[in-house]
Amino acid sequence: QVQLVETGGGLVQSGGSLRLSCVASGFTFGSHHMSWYRQAPGKGLEWVSTVGSGGIKTYARSVLGRFTISRDNAKNTLYLQMTSLKPEDTAVYYCVKDLPPAGQGTQVTVSS
Repeated sequence: QVQLVETGGGLVQSGGSLRLSCVASGFTFGSHHMSWYRQAPGKGLEWVSTVGSGGIKTYARSVLGRFTISRDNAKNTLYLQMTSLKPEDTAVYYCVKDLPPAGQGTQVTVSS
C-alpha cells in the first residue's frame, strides 16, 4: 500500500523560503519517478516538478529558478526547496507517485 506523508508547509512572507519533505513507503521508492503537484484554492491540480528515477529534473515554468526538487533514495524521501516565494504559490502541495495524490498534502501560504 502506497503511503506518502508530506510535511514542511507553513505561513511565510513573500520572498521567503520553505522546504517540503515527503516520506514514502509501500513501494520501491528509488525505482519510480516522483513529482510535486499543488492545488490552489478554487483551482485544479497543477504539476510543479518531477525527478526521474535516474535523477533528471523538470520544472513548471512558473517555478523554474525558484524551486529545487531532490530525492534521497536511502531515506525514501522526496524534497522540494522553495525560495523567492510569491503569494501565487499559495496552495496545498502534494507528493505524487501516481495521480490522484495518495497523501494529505501540506499547506503553503505566502503572504504579501
